[in-house]
Amino acid sequence: MGIEVSVRNLTKSFGSHQIWRDVSLTLPAGEVSALLGPSGTGKSVFLKSLIGLLRPDEGEIVVDGVDIMRCSARELYEIRTLFGVLFQDGALFGSMNLFDNVAFPLREHTRKPESEISRIVMEKLELVGLVGAEGKLPGEISGGMRKRAGLARALVLEPQIILVDEPDSGLDPVRTTYISQTLIDINTEIDATILIVSHNINLARTVPDNIGMLFRRELVMFGPREVLLSSDEPVIRQFLGGAMIGPIGMSEEKDEAQMAHEQALVDAGHHAGGVEGLVGIAPQMRPTPGLPERRAVARRRERVRRMLPTLPPEARDAIADDLDAARVMAR
Repeated sequence: MGIEVSVRNLTKSFGSHQIWRDVSLTLPAGEVSALLGPSGTGKSVFLKSLIGLLRPDEGEIVVDGVDIMRCSARELYEIRTLFGVLFQDGALFGSMNLFDNVAFPLREHTRKPESEISRIVMEKLELVGLVGAEGKLPGEISGGMRKRAGLARALVLEPQIILVDEPDSGLDPVRTTYISQTLIDINTEIDATILIVSHNINLARTVPDNIGMLFRRELVMFGPREVLLSSDEPVIRQFLGGAMIGPIGMSEEKDEAQMAHEQALVDAGHHAGGVEGLVGIAPQMRPTPGLPERRAVARRRERVRRMLPTLPPEARDAIADDLDAARVMAR
């Protein structure tokens, strides 16, 4: 099973520009989480901080009981072996074919014989649907195939935590769905802890067990999908609805005068963008037929049931209906 990652009071700045402050959240072990937010809110900075590529100014990042903000270089190296990372562009070596790209971590960090490396590489390439393309260079394949090759490479060391940075970047909606399905299937098979950084609305509503959102240098909310998707928090409703009306603007945030002006336009019949009725608890993506049910789902639903008494009545009703529907589908 995957490992819990706990972040407490994390703050990060570049010079005088503060990226985010006092961010606290826990990625539940073995579940899929997504971190959302408008462009420029520091989502990728947060992901890179989790593996020590960037160092926050303050706070704690506890992985497997070790605070990587205060550990030795050797301890950090050991902690990093627990992670697999899929960067936005796949981060493949252009001069290596896909087989050698995927094999690279095994050759660098293990002493496995080539026969064992070959078995593992082909197993991961099959998992992401790239068997037959192992001899191709990254420049000879599509962006979607490069993403899948990057995911295969992220998996070869059998990580317990998988970080995925903008899996939809540069991909059309169909190929984004294929990547999303692959991540769900991987979680089903190995019960890894997965964090997806994204601003894709459809992915956010259908893939993760838990959702968080960064806005105005703060974490607005983080919790089970049912809680976030039924939230009446304005910035969350605006983001998931893809509408202009709300706190998010072209330059990230709006003042009250601009928000009042836009609301007046809507009241006068001006279309505000987005999709009417989009916000709600959409059905979650399920594993590919033939695979077992994801263990993460039962763990999350039990946590949601314990939270119900603390939620607003509208949220309780929406979540109760969703849990009932899920129970019927599972029969």
